[in-house]
Amino acid sequence: MSRAPEAAQPPPKALHRSIHTVSREGAGSVDWRQRHARALLVGDFLVLTSALGVAQVVRFGAASDRQVSGLGTSYAVLGVALAVAWWVSLQVHQARSPRVVGHGWEEYRRVIVATFRVFAVLAMLSVALKMDASRLYLATAFPLGLVGLLVERKLARVSLHRARVQGEAADKVLVIGGERAAAELATWFAKHKTAGYDVCGVWIPDESQPVAAITGDAPRGVPVMSSGTDFTTALARSGATTVVVTDTEHLGHESLRDLAWQLEGSKVDLILSPNVLNVSSSRLFLQDVSGMPMLHVSEPQYAAAARLSKRSFDILGASILLIAAAPLFIATALAVKFTSPGAVFYRQERIGRGGERFGMIKFRSMRSDADRQLAALLAAEGKSLAELPKLTKDPRVTRVGSFIRRFSIDELPQLINVVKGDMSLVGPRPQRDFEVAQYDRLAERRLTVRPGMTGLWQVSGRSDLAYAEAINLDVHYVENWSMMSDVMILWKTARAVLASDGAY
Repeated sequence: MSRAPEAAQPPPKALHRSIHTVSREGAGSVDWRQRHARALLVGDFLVLTSALGVAQVVRFGAASDRQVSGLGTSYAVLGVALAVAWWVSLQVHQARSPRVVGHGWEEYRRVIVATFRVFAVLAMLSVALKMDASRLYLATAFPLGLVGLLVERKLARVSLHRARVQGEAADKVLVIGGERAAAELATWFAKHKTAGYDVCGVWIPDESQPVAAITGDAPRGVPVMSSGTDFTTALARSGATTVVVTDTEHLGHESLRDLAWQLEGSKVDLILSPNVLNVSSSRLFLQDVSGMPMLHVSEPQYAAAARLSKRSFDILGASILLIAAAPLFIATALAVKFTSPGAVFYRQERIGRGGERFGMIKFRSMRSDADRQLAALLAAEGKSLAELPKLTKDPRVTRVGSFIRRFSIDELPQLINVVKGDMSLVGPRPQRDFEVAQYDRLAERRLTVRPGMTGLWQVSGRSDLAYAEAINLDVHYVENWSMMSDVMILWKTARAVLASDGAY
């Protein structure tokens, strides 16, 4: 293992003092954390007091002196005490920690856990103190407060992401590692601005000559420094508040330990990047092996996606949606039948799990001879029957078809495919045979699960996405499947359909 030359480093104590000086000079850049935490502190309390106040009004009306049976105090006092306990529980569970806000599901999970534990403690206290609080009061306060907190978190996250896209509320990062790994990480952060990391410098400890700039899609002008520049100077030049080590081979275990000691108390975060992309945190497990932390990556989750839980979810969900959408089915069928000649439904052969063929059902939204015209129309636009062929202007679409496509109503009959087992509610979009024939090894992973009515790439841009991006998103879904991801994709699909955004 190579490490930076000792001559390039100042004495440890001097280095530690220098890093503290650098961190104080760059402290203003982390003010977004304090502002965001304060906003959540205030927002949480307002949401909780409002929820408990509404619960009291729903149960008792305008009366504010109603007593809690067995407690000898009013519901107003109980509401304040419950709001404070709830608010403290969020703090205890670190639901406002900068490490979880702004990305991933962990922030929402902590809010839910904190909420359930507060009401579990309340239930135990009710039994111990023989307190008989109104069930309607608690049944109103509990879901209202939880939903309010989750909505508040979502709105705060949207605001934070908007600020990050505009170049604000981001941590300045100094990347330590090899040129290639550093370039990949810088490119990744540049493409995902909502993550909140802005690479401002790269330090390559074991290079003898500095590199002019990193390559890729990362921002230009990022200084790249070699071991000829000591760490303190690299940190000062970058103005970083976070240090990310991408390749420990360039430091070695001892130098990495020394780096952690040097940053101790400096308010500069140290992050180790395992260089594992497109793998969800649920597949990662950190284990201590004889004093050395090892990151285990579990197998892809597509096998679990075929289990009874997902199939039961599909059948139950599709059945409920079929019953609820029955009036819309009838109205759409009549509109298609009486506005253009041809059948009400359109059946097209698609490729499903394991390469099996099945007939995907849709409401007919085009003229009955649409398939025979496709090749000629694509050629007129300079396209071919290749990757996700889409016509810019499709003259085959009927007037009713244009409307039902805009809101994806034409897709509703696929619920029948879901009940039959040809498809799932959520999964990779089913492709046609000429598309599957072009699959490479990566794209073939889509065929390991049932295709879905909607999927990750549909809610991430739908038909507006490039083919390669769509494939990557589908493969990410397959390998990182969870029931919660299905629920969130369905929720995002409903929002996208109502907004008629990039309908497919």
